[in-house]
Amino acid sequence: MIFDTHAHYDDRKFNKDRDELMKQLRAAGIERIVDIGADIESTRRAVDLAKQYDFIYAAAGVHPSDVDCLDERSFQWLTCLVEESVEEKGKIVAVGEIGLDYYWEKAPERRKQQKYWFEQQMELARKTGLPVVIHSREAAKDTWDMMDGLKCEDIGGVVHCYSYSVEMARNYLNKGFYLGIGGVVTYKNARVLKEVVQYAPMDRIVLETDCPYLSPEPNRGKRNSSLNLTYVIEAISQLKGIPADEVEAVTWENGKSLYRMSE
Repeated sequence: MIFDTHAHYDDRKFNKDRDELMKQLRAAGIERIVDIGADIESTRRAVDLAKQYDFIYAAAGVHPSDVDCLDERSFQWLTCLVEESVEEKGKIVAVGEIGLDYYWEKAPERRKQQKYWFEQQMELARKTGLPVVIHSREAAKDTWDMMDGLKCEDIGGVVHCYSYSVEMARNYLNKGFYLGIGGVVTYKNARVLKEVVQYAPMDRIVLETDCPYLSPEPNRGKRNSSLNLTYVIEAISQLKGIPADEVEAVTWENGKSLYRMSE
């Protein structure tokens, strides 16, 4: 059983064949998926997908590059959505994806805006008892400083598409966080990420696709899907020196633990 802990099946790139693909995923042993919100509209779509498919769950949140869609009114809507789901034991299992992304944002005011909404969403997770899904790109120090200052160990979660050093991984692992590993681990130039996978305890690694993005080799550049997770599993198997079926089994349990699922 394979658990894709981070996907975007609400993306329009799946509009033409989404239902057929969902059937293929189940037939291939993809037993659970968390569809991740990136803004208000994609959060709505993720929640709708979770209602439509029994093996899909949702994360609700706003990506740092999309915080322009947030104001006090829209954040109140997001807060109510998450609170109602938690109260009703619904299918929203995390707040995310949230964090900092400095790849495009160079202006201090824009980065300040990202930090404000990052903190607000971290506090929403704390308030509702949900884990967080962290996005951090070219913002290693600021992301860590904020999470450390906000006592992220009291919230828990995953650093999605982990891309930093072994030393930074140690910081997050010491806080009890999981590391999301996807297609990038199969790339020839992913030396540091491979070192991170070798270093990290197996019980702290979760599988993810970030589909439709970041397809692994040999499908790099094509639309990604959970069907490609077999390549990620094989890469982790080789790096850790353990059988692929053990990687699959352990990451299944890790995914459930990350999202606090009893079944």
